Amino acid sequence: MTWTAPSVERTQGLGELGTVTERRMLEGWLRRHRETLLAKCAGLEPAQLARATVEPSSLTLLGLVRHMAEVERWWFRRSFAGEAVGEVFTGPSDGDEGLSGVDAADAERDFARFRAEIEACDAAVAGHELDETFVSSSGVRLSLRWVYLLMIQEYARHNGHADFLRERTDGLTGD
Repeated sequence: MTWTAPSVERTQGLGELGTVTERRMLEGWLRRHRETLLAKCAGLEPAQLARATVEPSSLTLLGLVRHMAEVERWWFRRSFAGEAVGEVFTGPSDGDEGLSGVDAADAERDFARFRAEIEACDAAVAGHELDETFVSSSGVRLSLRWVYLLMIQEYARHNGHADFLRERTDGLTGD
């Protein structure tokens, strides 16, 4: 049987975020966006995930999953937590951060790496305050709060891309 991207059980309802603490709100919105990206991929086979469907762009759903694993690692683990970990797929220095070089044969592995990276990122920031800061690779002092907001923005942008890619793959639309 051919592997397909697993279905996603929503764990974060948006209505639940209206009156929670700032930290829970940021974590909840990030969780919601992570789940949205996975939901856009759910039920697709590896070849569908690796196919560029919005010409002339070479962007793929699998590339977005890989990219977000790379971006999460860069900001939460390498930058904020200072962990000495390499890249998940490719590095920031190549300017592509996992978007290219996708191979349908690696889809199941790439999804597992994405999920593992999310867990590692959540663990890296657990117990840290939103006001804690670090110095970025460009020498700018940033807070953990800023990283959460950046990641929510990054997912929101790429989930918009995922909407188009999924619709062009099999016509599925919606959240």
